[in-house]
Amino acid sequence: MTISSGNDSTNSVLSTCPLLQLAPLEAVLFDIDGTLCDSDPLHHHAFSVLLQEIGFNGGVPITDEFFVENIAGKHNEDIGRVLFPNDHERAVKFLDDKEAMFRKLIKEKLEPIKGLYKLTKWIEERGLKRAAVTNAPRANAELILSILGLTDFFQELILGSECERAKPFPDPYLKALELLKVSKEHTCVFEDSVSGIKAGVAAGLPTVGLTTRNLSELLMKAKPALLITDYEDSKLWTVLDELDKMGK
Repeated sequence: MTISSGNDSTNSVLSTCPLLQLAPLEAVLFDIDGTLCDSDPLHHHAFSVLLQEIGFNGGVPITDEFFVENIAGKHNEDIGRVLFPNDHERAVKFLDDKEAMFRKLIKEKLEPIKGLYKLTKWIEERGLKRAAVTNAPRANAELILSILGLTDFFQELILGSECERAKPFPDPYLKALELLKVSKEHTCVFEDSVSGIKAGVAAGLPTVGLTTRNLSELLMKAKPALLITDYEDSKLWTVLDELDKMGK
């Protein structure tokens, strides 16, 4: 059963949340873009500027809806096929330029999701294993983790491009379980996109969805175990406090 973001009572959360079946919790897996940091607006800006420069869609800027449906959370190979379905070489060049612009933007404007360091401290204090699992290029992922001060926090960094299949397929999360040597019965995922939530769920992992930039109604279709607004959401801490008690 899925718990949506809203004014659920504590008893309702504790009686229905699949995350409680994970006790004792052993590992936590995080997406990066939109999950550790609010980076989607910067991606959107870079895509918009460069697509307008080449006259994509007659020079009309891409809409938020287009970005969410075709770009957010997706692997660059898939994005390239949408933007340039008949020109792979052009897609690769465009996306390389876009990522270079994005990396310049994040050096000045990247912000962590509210409550992120409260959660990472909680994870560290309990000695849980952790990995970052992303469809982003390695250069982006490593730069973001460095800016956020989380390079040493994560024990593994798994890229969709280095797996047989990227998200929304489960391969990156299954690889994370293998590298961390943990069981899916005691591991959860944090994600912010439909693509990412689908990947976590397909891997058999209870997945917490963040409504960073995507609508709750859209994320719910991917069947997250819990939806939260950020890492200070009381629903999350109700569940984590209960997991603490159950794990003792």
